[in-house]
Amino acid sequence: MLQLQRILLPTDFSPLADVALDTALKVAEKHRATLHMLHAVVLHADDPNDPAHHFPDAEEVRQRLEEIAESRMSSRLEEREATDIEVVRAQRRGISAAPTILEYAEEVDADLVVMSTHGRRGLGHALLGSVTEEVVRLSRAPVLTIRGHSGDVPVPPLTDVLVPVDFSAHARQAVSHAKEICAAYGARLNVLHVFERPIHPEIYIGDATLDFPGFKAVEGNVREALDAFASEAPGPEAELTVHLREGHAVTGILELASELECGLLVIATHGLTGVAHMLLGSVTEKVVRRATCPVLTVKAFGKSLVA
Repeated sequence: MLQLQRILLPTDFSPLADVALDTALKVAEKHRATLHMLHAVVLHADDPNDPAHHFPDAEEVRQRLEEIAESRMSSRLEEREATDIEVVRAQRRGISAAPTILEYAEEVDADLVVMSTHGRRGLGHALLGSVTEEVVRLSRAPVLTIRGHSGDVPVPPLTDVLVPVDFSAHARQAVSHAKEICAAYGARLNVLHVFERPIHPEIYIGDATLDFPGFKAVEGNVREALDAFASEAPGPEAELTVHLREGHAVTGILELASELECGLLVIATHGLTGVAHMLLGSVTEKVVRRATCPVLTVKAFGKSLVA
């Protein structure tokens, strides 16, 4: 059973954040959870070591920002008639947004963090995408990211849930979460494994040819293993379909999610940093950044929504 008592929604009052708010309210209503609506008040003046960043009336600026934030929170909730949900409106000051969000999540022991993501790449991503990705990477609680859209584009209905599987313990927990979600929402469970052929620079092997099995040679075995992996993962029974693809992992995941018109992608993340993050974390982050459907990321070492 899903255990959802406290949901955290960081907001900057942008149209993208409003998309996430709509989803957070629906989840909170279904699970009778308390919604914590957080605005991080970030000013460079909070850095005591850089005099150049200080504002003449920093405290006055902070108070005015907090008043505006409180007003905007109230208006957003009134517009959506969120009367049956317990909502906690909070503001926290910090040097940067992501650590402030993570600290508040720990403070209230959030079960789920809901955030918007814009799906940009390149420079736009570097400037605007780091907050969500840092929270996804470091939050102990699962994070549900909602792709922001320009215009009124509805979130897909939750009829199909997709879980990419690499047969790791991380993936097993993702499947368990997906099973519980399917049971709660009456959705179908889809598990996917993408077969990636190893590529080695020529300098490793010279003129020799490494003998790796082709996709067709292992397809039957992998399909059986994938079916067993999903069936044996903890959680209630669900209508299950297994999918195999050959190619690049991120491309295969996104293509199938689009074909199925998935309402949710559940994917594991390792929560690593540094070099280990660069080697192992890129698939999840690229999926979070580029998926058009909501993405739930879970960690083996973090909190679980599954009782």
